[in-house]
Amino acid sequence: MSSEITVIRNAAWIAAWDGSGHRYLQGGDIAFAGDSITQVGGRYDGAADRVLDGSRRFAMPGLVNLHSHPHTEPAYKGVREDHGVPEMYDTGLYERMCAFVLDAAGRRAGMEMAYAELLLSGVTTVVDLSGPVEGWLECAGRSGLRYYIGPYFADAGWRIDERRRLRFEWDEAGGRRAFEAARRVMEEAERHPGGRLRGIVFPGQIETCTESTLRDAAAFARETGRPLTTHISQSKVEFHEIVRRHGRTPLEYAADIGFLGPDAILGHAIFIDEHPDIRWRGAADLGRLAESGASVAHCPSPFARYGQAMDHFGRYRARGVNVGLGTDVAPHNLVEEMRLAILLARVMAADYRAVDTCEMFRAATVGGADALGRADLGRLAPGAKADIVLLDLDHPAMRPARDPLRTFVFEAADRAVREVFVDGRAVVENGRPLHLDPEGAAAQLEESQARMLAEAPGRDFLGRAGDEIAPHSLPL
Repeated sequence: MSSEITVIRNAAWIAAWDGSGHRYLQGGDIAFAGDSITQVGGRYDGAADRVLDGSRRFAMPGLVNLHSHPHTEPAYKGVREDHGVPEMYDTGLYERMCAFVLDAAGRRAGMEMAYAELLLSGVTTVVDLSGPVEGWLECAGRSGLRYYIGPYFADAGWRIDERRRLRFEWDEAGGRRAFEAARRVMEEAERHPGGRLRGIVFPGQIETCTESTLRDAAAFARETGRPLTTHISQSKVEFHEIVRRHGRTPLEYAADIGFLGPDAILGHAIFIDEHPDIRWRGAADLGRLAESGASVAHCPSPFARYGQAMDHFGRYRARGVNVGLGTDVAPHNLVEEMRLAILLARVMAADYRAVDTCEMFRAATVGGADALGRADLGRLAPGAKADIVLLDLDHPAMRPARDPLRTFVFEAADRAVREVFVDGRAVVENGRPLHLDPEGAAAQLEESQARMLAEAPGRDFLGRAGDEIAPHSLPL
């Protein structure tokens, strides 16, 4: 790792970490040597190999995306935004995943596009939960992002043969092979030079894995010091399926088998016992979460599209649950997720004080970093990693810059991102990713999406064409 010293001189605004929270500094310097920050605020008077003018910049820590599916979600643009199935409590997840299967070329194009979107929204660390595909680690390494690679494995796949019922095709031997393959992919990722790629253990869903697999996954994660994640309490269908099988809520079941813990990151965790769409007996799930120390990866967009929401972000935090943010769907724009999470929390609570910009920024930075066990991420402080995002205060969407963080979240979003550093290395300059080609990938993704839609009749349980499953927004 180079020990080159870089100074961002006289940054107009800095979101600095004081040990307990973010706070604003004005007119100060940021210095970093190699991959680590050495000074935040004040005047840096030492030697410097590179000096950047920060006088019209807002400097903030890189955002942490706790939950994403970059390979496949870009192919659902124009497909999933209005898609749902009323007989499955409005979720279109299962019908869509059964009918639409993207080819490997499309998945590679999708990741190229999504990684660029992540960087351009200020994300520097991402949890990438995907099925292994050739070229994954090459693209992740080339992008410059900091990665937690989560290769998918499960013991069952979803199957639909009538609209109101979800079935499961079990193949436990295949699930065990996928688990072993996931281990190899994680090990290969962690051999990547520079140490930016790490593994995260990812049994796909609480309902598609046997108890044995979930226990083994948790034990493996803890033996190897890796974080652990799964989808849980992500749909009413899943909630009632787990109750049918085990007589317990999904979170109660996960707690009873030892899956929950400080290293566990729970994808979504929305449909808990006291959610207004569930109203199951008791109200113990939030207490289970808080007691276990597990974190929640909150991704508001996919649920809002079905008319659903967490109830509510502020209540989880008030109960002591650590919450981070993820994108889950396209666009992979974490700033838009921050804004939507604030608004939905206020709507669900019927109280604008349910959550504010400061608390949501903490979730998108320190909340995600703490979930991953990384005290060196999500903070601008000496000793932290030099994962730094610079926003352009001259962009019209950022003006007037009375409160640049609030303006970034509510108005400017990705349009204001100009420079991004990961491990002290520039990965975005002048609003352009340096190592990715999203424009070139778009053409391949269009071809792959067309094939995915054309092949839908052979996979859909009713033999429908892609345009029938997800009609255009305007009549043709």
